[in-house]
Amino acid sequence: MIDDKIGIKFKNRKLINKALTHPSKSKDNYQRLEFLGDSILDFVVGEFLFKNCDKNEGDLTVLRSHFVSEEYLAECFDKLQIENELFLGKSLQNKVTRAIKGDIFEAIIGAIYLEHGLEVTRDFIIKNLQLENFNEVEDTNYKSQLQELVQANFKCTMKYDTEKEGDIFVAKFYMDEDLIATGYGKDKLSAEQNCAYVALNKLFID
Repeated sequence: MIDDKIGIKFKNRKLINKALTHPSKSKDNYQRLEFLGDSILDFVVGEFLFKNCDKNEGDLTVLRSHFVSEEYLAECFDKLQIENELFLGKSLQNKVTRAIKGDIFEAIIGAIYLEHGLEVTRDFIIKNLQLENFNEVEDTNYKSQLQELVQANFKCTMKYDTEKEGDIFVAKFYMDEDLIATGYGKDKLSAEQNCAYVALNKLFID
């Protein structure tokens, strides 16, 4: 049962079921709860880091982006082992993507807030995102690093041109009209992060 897996009891079954329902299954789905949960997540993570971490604003932003990222939220979703609790349309063919996992995790946060209030929601987020481990987070947001360094050292425009080629995505990073680096990944985000990593090494390390 979903309550046992997330450690939260729901009297309003319709509310938690909505958080688990993909748009392909019903118009009464998780999207509005996801919107609410996303806002609460940003606040709670930001509040926790502000109170417990003495890093500067830029570093705090990087840390928060790690904890609220689609990739990390999908990992938190997997740890709860709730995929079998979802209500999915046939069009998905039971394929739950990383993006869907992240969206549903945020929707669950929204549902917990509506059912139990902020304190219970805060405890759920801190526990499941393991926020106390913020000192162990490695900054792998290469796009953010690249943007900050380029803005500080060059006067130019920056852009990514990312397209799917076969089974992979290919990302190209430009400064003005000059192609600086190319990266590859299984999705758009990972390709652009790989591209940014290549650009960082080319521009600031080599």
